Amino acid sequence: MQSQIKIAPSVLSADFTKLGADLADVACADLIHYDVMDGHFVPNVSFGLDILKATKRATDLPVDVHLMISNPDEMLPAFIDAGADLITFHMEATAHANRLIQLIHAAGRKASVAICPATPVCMLEDVIEDVDMVLIMTVNPGFGGQSFLESSAAKLRRVKKLCAEHGVNPMIEVDGGINDETAAIVAGAGANVLVAGSAVFGKADRGAAIESIRTSAQNALLKKA
Repeated sequence: MQSQIKIAPSVLSADFTKLGADLADVACADLIHYDVMDGHFVPNVSFGLDILKATKRATDLPVDVHLMISNPDEMLPAFIDAGADLITFHMEATAHANRLIQLIHAAGRKASVAICPATPVCMLEDVIEDVDMVLIMTVNPGFGGQSFLESSAAKLRRVKKLCAEHGVNPMIEVDGGINDETAAIVAGAGANVLVAGSAVFGKADRGAAIESIRTSAQNALLKKA
């Protein structure tokens, strides 16, 4: 049985002057994706703990916090305390991935690891059995609105193969350039959590945009079956 497709609108593309209203507009989604960027690990700065707390107050959806930062080991406890429900850190940013996964789980939260487009899937080998989710970046991280990297589909298939070899079934998330068209590509290749920014918040009817992306992905699964 195929996994249900989950849609995670990225607040990076929301209007920060009316964040509460924008979050209300995407209440039909499954998760809220919250990008934390430090200007060091990625060439941009986004938002931190206080806006995460405000986001938690403004939505009933789980908040999926994506730490695109150079010091996840130091900052992880603060984001747990601020209310992150699922925390993703980058394999490229730490030498202590297993320890971070254990800390996240000890706090009762879900743990996820991410890899950038140029990072090989083999980097996930020693953590794949311990995580709740894997995030495959489908653009180079740092800025919203980028075009989807065509090589991502093959990479997703390699992730699915690795999961099968280890007998595990974590969620597989994609982030970057996701819209109706690319949703079908990534779902067909194995992704089941789709982050969408401008493809949702750039539309007048955010709920309809979410359902359109979800339907495209689910139709791809039906064709594959």
